[in-house]
Amino acid sequence: MSTNFQVQQNSSTTDRNREKAGVNVVFSFVPCLTFLYINCVMLYTLRSKTVFRETSRYLLLYNLLLAETLQMALAQLMFLLAFGTVIMTRLVCLLVVIPTILTTVISPFNLAVMSLERYVAVCFPLRHASIVTVPSTYGAIAVVWAISFANMLIRVIMLTALDPRPFGQFMGIICAETTIFQLKIFSDFESGFVCAEFVSVGLIIILSYVGVMVAAKAASIDKVSANKASKTVLLHMIQMGLSISSTLVSTILTGLSGKVDVVTFRHIRFALFICLINLPRCLSCLIYGLRDQIIKPILMRHLRLGINLPKIKVSHSRY
Repeated sequence: MSTNFQVQQNSSTTDRNREKAGVNVVFSFVPCLTFLYINCVMLYTLRSKTVFRETSRYLLLYNLLLAETLQMALAQLMFLLAFGTVIMTRLVCLLVVIPTILTTVISPFNLAVMSLERYVAVCFPLRHASIVTVPSTYGAIAVVWAISFANMLIRVIMLTALDPRPFGQFMGIICAETTIFQLKIFSDFESGFVCAEFVSVGLIIILSYVGVMVAAKAASIDKVSANKASKTVLLHMIQMGLSISSTLVSTILTGLSGKVDVVTFRHIRFALFICLINLPRCLSCLIYGLRDQIIKPILMRHLRLGINLPKIKVSHSRY
């Protein structure tokens, strides 16, 4: 009797855990789909007008949104694979992880370029059109992607040379960046790269912010534009911090693995997924889509699928 009771109790506990995990998936999937839709509409908006395709800051914004949209979709895919405990070969896992590594590096460096563009616009307004051109913007975007590609390529070469396990071997655990790059040298390389990324990008954004603030105090500079640019660069700094903080997720989870029970570990993983991975990817569209007075009306019309909502007239009755 006691054995049957324990089996039923364990089965009941397992069902409750599965139900809670299913609720977590729903709570992550619905907001993710919502912001993916908004980001895709924003991307379409930035390609719908000539002014967006021929203005440097909109081209940089498009590149930032493209990277963050891909990150959000890939993060949701990885979360669903982890929830379903999908076991795959090392090669398939590597092909899934590579785009994640590639797009993660783009956002911080793209924010640095966007900060430099605002600095040139405020501090060198007469030379802005000759310095920040469409070809130079595409060149800066190419450099950002090249840095990201180099980071990913170095990891793949190190994995091929240092890890003797065959790529056709099935993994006994879920696919993740930490499970495919298990050797200590990979964590050391990532720590070094993240530190270099944080210092270089942070320094560029801080210097741009200081330069804009100094220019805002000058009598010859349009103070309204300078103040607006300083707020934009400050937002870039906050976004950079949130973007780089997402790289700490794997480190935190690795440190907690084996030290907490499975249920607590899943709750922590879900909270980190929402706060440090999904949330930072949703901010760019909201920040720039609602602050920019050129983008905002076009974006709102596209979000409504071109449907014009009727205006409600309020009549004041006299009593």
